[in-house]
Amino acid sequence: MLRVEGLSKRFDTVAAVDHLSLDVYQGEFFALLGPSGCGKTTLLRLIAGFERANAGRILLDGIDLAAVPPYRRPVNMMFQNYALFPHLNVEANIAFGLKQEGLSRDEIAQRVADIMALVKLETFGRRRPHELSGGQRQRVALARCLVKRPRVLLLDEPLAALDRKLRDETRFELMALQRRLGLTFVIVTHDQSEAMIVADRIGVMDRGRLVQVASPVEIYERPNCRWVADFVGNVNLFEGRLGDDGTSVESATGRLRVAAKIDAEPGAWVWVAVRPEKVRITHEPPPDLENCVAGTVVDIGYLGDLSIYNLLISDGSRMKAAIANSGHSTERTIRPEEQVWLSFLPEAATALTR
Repeated sequence: MLRVEGLSKRFDTVAAVDHLSLDVYQGEFFALLGPSGCGKTTLLRLIAGFERANAGRILLDGIDLAAVPPYRRPVNMMFQNYALFPHLNVEANIAFGLKQEGLSRDEIAQRVADIMALVKLETFGRRRPHELSGGQRQRVALARCLVKRPRVLLLDEPLAALDRKLRDETRFELMALQRRLGLTFVIVTHDQSEAMIVADRIGVMDRGRLVQVASPVEIYERPNCRWVADFVGNVNLFEGRLGDDGTSVESATGRLRVAAKIDAEPGAWVWVAVRPEKVRITHEPPPDLENCVAGTVVDIGYLGDLSIYNLLISDGSRMKAAIANSGHSTERTIRPEEQVWLSFLPEAATALTR
């Protein structure tokens, strides 16, 4: 539905978007994830028409949008600060775009009432923005975008201003709303958990380029490089040379093994990535010393549902393990300064060649 082809945008000597290509499908909830300054918002503004590209094309349903001004594009953008008119009440804020299109008073009233019911704002129509909570202002901004029935809704950090509990609740409401309307949503965020929860697919950006585009599960479980593995969630990375059998890696911590054959030549430098929640901690060494390393507990972070263990391992580097707190005891069986063994299954490891 939405196609970006070789898009570039420069600000002086800085390439905010650098020869980027992307396809977004009808009815998809697509997330752009990346660190601050990677070009996510610039890409959104290019699609909306608020910035002009230096090269490349943006096509919506096969139509090149280059000559279409922002107010004529069948897309709408919800800004991070919501950009509500402070002198207008909720109804007038939502109706503003429809009035600019010259719709009849009756049609405007009906569409505003319908969208206010959809986002649960029926009783707030006469209030001004300063009389609303952060979550209510967010709903007004969302309703103002949706009331024009865009083909694509662009959301720039839409939940950033909300407190954590409200943000967690609103994520699922946003997903339900998108499914109910059947619209295409493109959301920009630097919050990894937000992208993982709401999106059908995620595009991970760095320095103006897409590094990987895949489902949340694939991004997390099968990152295509060290940068994605390190950026999305926590990860333990081990460097070593690939063995002749194609599945073993000789590292400074000992021999490591992965389940699938690694696509590299024997002797090549590769990396083994293991997520902290897939690491086991025991007081005794396991029978098989592959994928096993001795360590000392440095710190323990208690998060309620799980505990994060920060450990110093035999080669002098640090390693993390995340253990679920499934029992009812308040006593930890593993304490700081204890000597322990860390291990993981070959199926829990991902091999990376770059």
